[in-house]
Amino acid sequence: MNYSQTLDFLFSQLPMYQRIGKAAYKADLSATISLLDYLDNPQRHFKAVHIAGTNGKGSVAHMLASVLQTAGYKTALYTSPHLKDFRERIKIDGKVIPEEYVICFVEKHKAFFEKEQLSFFEMTVGLAFSYFAEQKPDIAIIETGMGGRLDSTNLINSLISIITNIGYDHTAFLGNSLAEIAAEKAGIIKEKQNVIIGQKHLETSSVFINKAVEKQAKILFAEDFYQCKKIAESFSSAEYCIKELKSNKESCLEIDLLGDYQEKNLQTALLAIRQLKEVGLPISKESLNKGLKNIKEYTNFMGRWQILQKKPLVICDTAHNKEGLSVVLSQLKKMNAARIHFVLGFVNDKVIEDLLSLFPKDGIYYFCKADIPRAMKTDELELMSEKFALKGKSYSSVQQAYQAAIKNAKENEIVFAGGSTFVVAEVL
Repeated sequence: MNYSQTLDFLFSQLPMYQRIGKAAYKADLSATISLLDYLDNPQRHFKAVHIAGTNGKGSVAHMLASVLQTAGYKTALYTSPHLKDFRERIKIDGKVIPEEYVICFVEKHKAFFEKEQLSFFEMTVGLAFSYFAEQKPDIAIIETGMGGRLDSTNLINSLISIITNIGYDHTAFLGNSLAEIAAEKAGIIKEKQNVIIGQKHLETSSVFINKAVEKQAKILFAEDFYQCKKIAESFSSAEYCIKELKSNKESCLEIDLLGDYQEKNLQTALLAIRQLKEVGLPISKESLNKGLKNIKEYTNFMGRWQILQKKPLVICDTAHNKEGLSVVLSQLKKMNAARIHFVLGFVNDKVIEDLLSLFPKDGIYYFCKADIPRAMKTDELELMSEKFALKGKSYSSVQQAYQAAIKNAKENEIVFAGGSTFVVAEVL
């Protein structure tokens, strides 16, 4: 097989949640355990940081990877989903896994995958863990795909665990209350290990505390240690005032991620870096500052409040649930643009009424459908949007919608593309 044929096998022949949704979900880890046993348990051969959460886990993962790389550690990074190339999911020091490795791995183990009827995510976890074990990184940053307790990544032995926040997403699998969702995410907390919680919430804090007590784990809430406030921003970076709450020390640092939601993610990352120092990974202040200032360059991170052009200003963001979109739309509103053009698409297994209610009625909407089976049809989206007085037109592809928005927008207006990770992927 060549690389294209290998991807066809991964995407088409194996169930892939990102493409088909609920039918690909498995409610136990037995298949992953069988796979990792077959691969001689590669996850036992590298140290890891494990990250779960509804929003922000990708940003925190890339912040940590950039800082650790800058500090001289060989750093592995596993994230999902990808935007442009499958190999974005699996990186060492910001460089994606080679095509040849992907091809050889699938060819070597294809018969086993088919016999065991492994899912796309299970197979990808096996690929990533095998590659990392061979590459012998100093540390691996591992992001969960969905949930935590039953996520295929939850078979690693991590140095610390991080849960960024809890919101209403994937409720069909994780539960209909914040407490139920938190219980699934809390499944990544390991015995006698430190766990960092990015945001406190009345409904979820007790869930995490109880799980930590059960596991004899030390629980740390990021907002008890750091307060981060954005004080300046350009098209390329944002400056933050950092207050260490235990000592009342203040400092400033610059990061190249621009979304307002990065305030909470930065607090979480700073506490994680502090904890990594305590478990034997020294990181200098210089490495911290340089790593945070160059996240996109060092890790090739994309899709979070990413500015694609300046006149008109074009922004894309992968926020796709109520909590994430609320912050994004609030930030757009603060920009006081003459008008905002929204290139908008969703997946069909979300309850999008709560999402559509967030969008401004004076925007111009370009409804589109990403090229995946899960994408919501544009006529359905347009009909639902009319209930919220969102006016616009449907387009047959993301690119047609995007090009129409660029053409119609004046220099003092904004084009925003989002609603779904897959809309952003096609725009990029």
